[in-house]
Amino acid sequence: MTAASSSTLRVGMGQMLVEPGCLRNNLRRAVRMIRDAAQQGCQVVVLPECLDLGWTHPSARQHAQPIPGPSAEALSQAASDAKIDVVAGLTERAGDRIYNAAVLVDGDGRLLARHRKINILEIAQDLYSVGDQLSVTKASWGTVGIAVCADNFPDSHCLGHALARMGAQIVLSPCAWAVPPDHDNRQEPYGELWKGSYATLARLYEMPMVGVSNVGLITEGPWQGRKCIGCSLAVGGQGEVVFQAPYGEDAECLGIVDLELTPRRYRGTAIAPMLRAKGYEAGIATDRGDADGPA
Repeated sequence: MTAASSSTLRVGMGQMLVEPGCLRNNLRRAVRMIRDAAQQGCQVVVLPECLDLGWTHPSARQHAQPIPGPSAEALSQAASDAKIDVVAGLTERAGDRIYNAAVLVDGDGRLLARHRKINILEIAQDLYSVGDQLSVTKASWGTVGIAVCADNFPDSHCLGHALARMGAQIVLSPCAWAVPPDHDNRQEPYGELWKGSYATLARLYEMPMVGVSNVGLITEGPWQGRKCIGCSLAVGGQGEVVFQAPYGEDAECLGIVDLELTPRRYRGTAIAPMLRAKGYEAGIATDRGDADGPA
């Protein structure tokens, strides 16, 4: 893409079943999703958070692998075979630490980027260490920022703002969206939090946001008994919901969405006036020490 024009990116959203602790089965499903997305003409496919072992599954203590390592290499080989870029969540071992990580692999099988989740839920902090870096990556189709699930919470929008200011044209996010076992989606439709959170950043920066969750039961760990229910979400650059995948612990599917990537028109100090024109005022400390500034 050139600096002067927009382009359309076809994204595969691989809402796959993740069996907790079942590394081989999960990698097989991931490889299938990668192949199927390529056959549908996608340039990139996004897969869920911790797709190898499952989010907060205690087997991570024994079976988390380094990046690069066998699981990342299996995804790299699948990406190379299918000639498609892949963003996927993996459980990473780095020395004596375990990270909730995500990788970006290109269609030649090269590891282009790794992100370690920063906004770790309190209940998961005894398992996962907190990531300490943000970055954007230039793929063949544009500049991408990677976040993992709760990195996109409304109260951690500072991370999304940073990715946008670094030039991200799109944010791709492996997720694991879970609800209590008695959740009734007819009474309380899932996803409003993410729709609002994604739409806010998308509108401010004309930056599409894509989150892809797994499906399946959580069998061990702090949320044992809950169920991951998909509802994977794509929001366009004007904040509109472009696609939402089905709800349910058995709602495995591959979603396909075409998103417009726009060139980054504002950089550096030119961003703040642009945001103010859209009604957003960044927090400004006052002489009273109010970190969030005036109401």
